[in-house]
Amino acid sequence: MKDLERDLGLPAVVAISIGAMVGSGIFILPGLALKTAGPAVVLAYLLAGLLVVPAALSKAEMATAMPEAGGTYIYIERGMGPLLGTVAGIGTWFSLSFKGALALVGGVPYLLYLFELPVKPVALGLAALLVCVNLVGAKQTGRLQVAIVVVMLAAMVWFVVGGLPSTTATYYGGFFDEGSSGLLAATGLVFVSYAGVTKIASVAEEVENPDRNIPLGILGSLAFTTLLYVLIVVVMVGVTPPETLSDSAVPMIHAAEAALSWPGVVAVIAAAVLALVSTANAGILSSSRYPFAMARDQLAPPSLTEIHDSWGTPARAITLTGAVMLALIAFVRIQDIAKLASAFQIVVFALINAAVVAFRESDVGEYDPSFESPLYPWVQVAGVVGALALIGYMGTVPLVGAALITVGSVLWYLYYARSQVDREGALTDVVRRSLGRDVVDRTRTRFEDVEGYEVLVAVTEDTDEARERSLLCIAADVARENDGSVTVIQFDEVPDQAPLEQASETQSPADVEFERRTADLTAEFDVPVHYGEVVSHDVRRAVVNFADHEDADFLLMERPDDPAYASVLRGGVGWIERNAPCAVLLVEGAMPDVDTVTVVTDRGPFDPQKLTVANALASEAGARIDLRYPMATDATDTQRRTVDDYLDGLAGLCTVPVGRSVVETDDPTGALDAGTDAGDVLVVGTERGRILGRAFGGDGERIVETADRPAIRVLPGESDRPGLLRRAAERVVF
Repeated sequence: MKDLERDLGLPAVVAISIGAMVGSGIFILPGLALKTAGPAVVLAYLLAGLLVVPAALSKAEMATAMPEAGGTYIYIERGMGPLLGTVAGIGTWFSLSFKGALALVGGVPYLLYLFELPVKPVALGLAALLVCVNLVGAKQTGRLQVAIVVVMLAAMVWFVVGGLPSTTATYYGGFFDEGSSGLLAATGLVFVSYAGVTKIASVAEEVENPDRNIPLGILGSLAFTTLLYVLIVVVMVGVTPPETLSDSAVPMIHAAEAALSWPGVVAVIAAAVLALVSTANAGILSSSRYPFAMARDQLAPPSLTEIHDSWGTPARAITLTGAVMLALIAFVRIQDIAKLASAFQIVVFALINAAVVAFRESDVGEYDPSFESPLYPWVQVAGVVGALALIGYMGTVPLVGAALITVGSVLWYLYYARSQVDREGALTDVVRRSLGRDVVDRTRTRFEDVEGYEVLVAVTEDTDEARERSLLCIAADVARENDGSVTVIQFDEVPDQAPLEQASETQSPADVEFERRTADLTAEFDVPVHYGEVVSHDVRRAVVNFADHEDADFLLMERPDDPAYASVLRGGVGWIERNAPCAVLLVEGAMPDVDTVTVVTDRGPFDPQKLTVANALASEAGARIDLRYPMATDATDTQRRTVDDYLDGLAGLCTVPVGRSVVETDDPTGALDAGTDAGDVLVVGTERGRILGRAFGGDGERIVETADRPAIRVLPGESDRPGLLRRAAERVVF
């Protein structure tokens, strides 16, 4: 595959950036903005320019770190992941095409001011010509852009210099009559005027000395264009009656007629046509690189990566972009669609700022920009907040349109691109590290901030002495590690017809045997052990109520033989699990002599309570812990480093030696099975989550059933369970 040639110097960079901005934003929008903000439209252009600065700084930084074709798509895809990269790539490609088509249609009325010409045929002809120019090569495109911008700026400077002496204070009366809401609404409307400032980054792969030329080109063109816009609008408002300006399709011509002679009007017409043509030209040049870059990353058909042998340009990507633009000009009301695209541009600018934060906060070693945005991260935060605030003033239709573009992009990713890629963005690593740190902190809290665990052991009259001794051994280990105590309660159930008082006064042989055992076992454990009996018509409810009354930290029970679906039918231990005020430990098998306690997990971090139980058992037995963690075979190096750091954090909290068994697998369930071949005791949880785990037992339940060694299932209490969204995030990023 051929590489793109680096033949765009600083003048071409500045020209492309200015050309992408100076167009419909100044020749078409001032009249509409005047209706919204009144004379304060001057401040609207200034405020919009300032709100673009964070995105300009962020994009300049990322462009020097990744000078590749594709610009916004590349940065968001690398920073936020393939899904958001697809949304940004498709959405920006469409919005640039929309803006280019609007520029051509908006420029034709300036031609019609001098000549009687049909609008659509002229716009279609200009679009076809510009597509051909872009096919010939970026170098020729850059040279054409320089020529256009020089002539255009000369005319616009003449307009400013010649028009300023003619301004009158009368037309600035009632400057803030429309209030802050009108000002912000107008700012949102004209925001798109500056969207082209960062478009040069989409051809960064073709820029000479990108470390220097890209930041200078972006920031220099933004500063110059903002000043030029403000001065032009000052002249337009100051020399033209507001009713004339707001109702005109060619507002700048009316301003030129009021302030300049006939040659000045001709110069403004020439500047308007050149500006709008240059906007369309820059739009084709930059937008065509989005499908090109997406195709190189397998997010679009590979044919779009083909570079023409003679011209050295991505001919198919340019042709596709040109075809879309021609179709829009011919069949669609471009003005309405351009407003929709403008709303999406604001969203993209917010994502650009967020992408810089993702890169800076992640462990992406290859991210090494030669230019760094100043005042990080406050500049990026201001950019995100400002962009999102403006969206609220753009109306319902643009928001709905942007949502449709987003949904369409997501569907494209899900049904075409997802199976083609196995990458992850820097944001994923940021989220993974954040979740990992949070889990380590919660685990530290469980280890350090608890003063004595209170463990409730629930037995029945059918529990034999060996099973009771095994349960008490586990409970004592957990309680002893934290200077706590153990309470053993025998729960007896009587029929609904039997009075509880009479049942509690009548001792069965089993009750007598329980009292004898409690007296014998008490002396064996060096923790406070309390015994008692509870008689109830509903044992499940009695267990939960007693745990709540005693403020228990753990409820220890034998694992029942209930089928998995019993919990769904509100039977068995499932009801206790759902309603218990604390963690529930279900024990399978008698405790042996322990050398290794194996803690297994599915995708996602280890539950803090599992680590608490495992550490207590291992500490009391003089054993070690083995953390069994599944790792996808195609995991990135960044993911591996992050998981290693997370496991190191957990190991540092434990008071016993900790080993780590990271199992390479494409099937996390298989990794759980692999965990059963090591360790004397297994500690597992509700690995499939609350819903599936309750309905079908989950992978943890299956392991307990098939393991040939004792196992403890740790079911976190309601207050300790992560929320549904958090659990989903943990499973996705881990």
